[in-house]
Amino acid sequence: MHYWLMKSEPEECSIDMVLASPGRKTPWTGVRNYQARNFMRDEMHPGDGVLFYHSSCAEPGIAGIAEVASAAYPDATQFDAKSDYFDPKATSESPRWFHVDVRAVRKIRLIPIAELRSHKSLAGMVALRPGNRLSITPVSVAEWRFITAKLATTGVA
Repeated sequence: MHYWLMKSEPEECSIDMVLASPGRKTPWTGVRNYQARNFMRDEMHPGDGVLFYHSSCAEPGIAGIAEVASAAYPDATQFDAKSDYFDPKATSESPRWFHVDVRAVRKIRLIPIAELRSHKSLAGMVALRPGNRLSITPVSVAEWRFITAKLATTGVA
């Protein structure tokens, strides 16, 4: 089993939106970074844990706990000329972009990035490294346990 931090802009896809969706899941579309794509395509498996992170908002931070709900499959937005995520070089025979479905498990109190940075146990966390801009990053077992056992214990939903 692997653990991941997956960033989403809450205006586009928030933990509340996913909790309210059928099956409490959503396709994680629109990723256009090769390293993040490779994580989904090659390393993510159903049941992997996900820290659902709200980014590009007034207060970025972990807003929920989720899980990978499917194996990777081609992202349909790459073929849609009306989509912001359209890729003219992608074909159905040779897709360039893949994604997984993510199922929301529960909403938690927002754990702001400043709080995450304040814990020595999280000093090596990939998402907290200076200059990191990846929308998907691996989370170690120790980091997952620290966040879910110590910081995310006060659930909201």
